[in-house]
Amino acid sequence: MSFKIALVGCGRISKNHFDAIKEAKEFILTGVCDTEKSRAEQAGKEQGVPFFTDLNDMISNIEMDIISICTPSGIHTKQGILAAENGIHVLTEKPMATKLVDADDLIKACDKNKVYLLVVKQNRLNTTMQLLKNAIDKGRFGKIYQASVNVFWQRPQEYYDLAKWRGTWEFDGGAFMNQASHYVDALEWLIGEPESVMGMTSTMARKIESEDMGAAIVKFRNGVIATVNVSMLTFPKNFEGSITILGEKGTVKVGGVAVNKMEKWEFEDYDDDDKQIEQSNYNPPNVYGFGHLAYYHNVLDVLKGKQEPNTDGRSGRKSLELILAIYKSSQTGKKIALPMNI
Repeated sequence: MSFKIALVGCGRISKNHFDAIKEAKEFILTGVCDTEKSRAEQAGKEQGVPFFTDLNDMISNIEMDIISICTPSGIHTKQGILAAENGIHVLTEKPMATKLVDADDLIKACDKNKVYLLVVKQNRLNTTMQLLKNAIDKGRFGKIYQASVNVFWQRPQEYYDLAKWRGTWEFDGGAFMNQASHYVDALEWLIGEPESVMGMTSTMARKIESEDMGAAIVKFRNGVIATVNVSMLTFPKNFEGSITILGEKGTVKVGGVAVNKMEKWEFEDYDDDDKQIEQSNYNPPNVYGFGHLAYYHNVLDVLKGKQEPNTDGRSGRKSLELILAIYKSSQTGKKIALPMNI
């Protein structure tokens, strides 16, 4: 069984999608689209498929079962709704939107048209993160007390200058919304439902609308307190993307540049998973890691009716809400309760 897939947005992240689509083997790429003609044309030539500069034209002229949306975050909703209204399943990069109302509109459109809405959160599928999740699910930590997330990366001004939408509130958001989105998602995935958050953000060095650094304290309903520290100003290059869990009977830090290395793994009791720690470490070519392929395998199983989505629209909405609560706290100087009233 094979499925026809098209892709819109042939920028930086699209390579990971093209590679995963090829490796997954049961997808047939039928077209690519980008408003920048030269980029669309190049991608079409490299992938051996027709290229388009208008999404309506692509949907009207080629067949697709599912579309992969890799465009700026602020237009995911518009494009996803267009696809859903044409009976096309929607796969969208993170974050699924930059506003909760837009996320809700996209969820409603996919529900109404009975198509899947899948939000890419590939870090969950890293071997290191899977081992950490297993340890939590098995109760190896006992009571979890505290967690911390550090995303200390480097995004020079040149990165933001490559496209006008980068660093804008309407289309992109800042360090939390864009670069740290996967880490906020992972925190909720591992710890549970957040109760409240306090955040502070700042634009210290980059000439952008949104923040280039910040910190947040999250209180979870189960009592766990977590800190999230984010910076795009790390000298001289990406330094750390980590998650640390402190529990009654265990301490784990998944570190490296992008949660790719077990830096601390210690529990009171032995488990056979302990044998896999050294093998779980890997060296990704970039901060995106290797999770896209595993995510596309899940997408295939979802389309075949064999599995539930790893991260659907409602799951993607959760991390978006927490990020927006961090922004609201920073703007108001107040603690923000979750879920937010919108």
